[in-house]
Amino acid sequence: MTGVAVDNTARMAACPLADGGTPEQIWSAAGLSLPDLDMRDCAELVLVGAHPDDETLGFGAAAAWLAEAGVPVQIVSASDGGAAFPGATPLQRNRLEQARRSELRCAAETLGVSPPISLGFPDGQLACHEDRLTEVLTEILAARPAGTWCAATWRGDGHPDHEAVGRAAAAATRRTATVLVEYPVWMWHWARPADSAVPWEHGYTLPVSSTARQRKLAAARCFHSQFTPPEPGIDAVLPPYFLPRLLAVGEVVFR
Repeated sequence: MTGVAVDNTARMAACPLADGGTPEQIWSAAGLSLPDLDMRDCAELVLVGAHPDDETLGFGAAAAWLAEAGVPVQIVSASDGGAAFPGATPLQRNRLEQARRSELRCAAETLGVSPPISLGFPDGQLACHEDRLTEVLTEILAARPAGTWCAATWRGDGHPDHEAVGRAAAAATRRTATVLVEYPVWMWHWARPADSAVPWEHGYTLPVSSTARQRKLAAARCFHSQFTPPEPGIDAVLPPYFLPRLLAVGEVVFR
């Protein structure tokens, strides 16, 4: 893909979660007109996320749809998401990592795909380990059959970890001649329709079945640690509006 917008972390940082970001009604009213992505040549899919839940929130319905069609889908999570709550003690962080690995296994089973691979890179520091992450993803993709595709978080998504995973996946797919598609997650929060920071000219929608959409919703609900406040007085990581907005906009990739 050319014309990729990179490093939108400043845009993300300037749009606090508490402010709600771009409402789903604005996205729905915009009526984004993007071509459908033809995935008939996808023999196998490696679905890469920065944290457990990225793959489900950004690409879950497509993953379930491919699995329904008999296409093998392998989820790869770069980190275990232990840094979701700043200020957590090492013990609390370890417990959260274990919980999120378990949630990811639940989501993968719900989507009908293979058990996930958790790489264990440090949450919040993926850019510092980008070279090694690239090497690991290259090894994973090189072991896959011809016709394998890789879907990864978009290089311009605004979250530093998401962008690092996108860059690593882009490098790994170049090394292995694998087809790359990039899915946004946080873009729907900080961007606006027709936003010049978004490469809409490279955008595609993912046509999926109603069953696949229902599997995505059920899989997203596996991530209790992200949608439920850990204790009174502390907000959940993902606000209540987050999932309805993603369900409303559907799934989009850049290629």
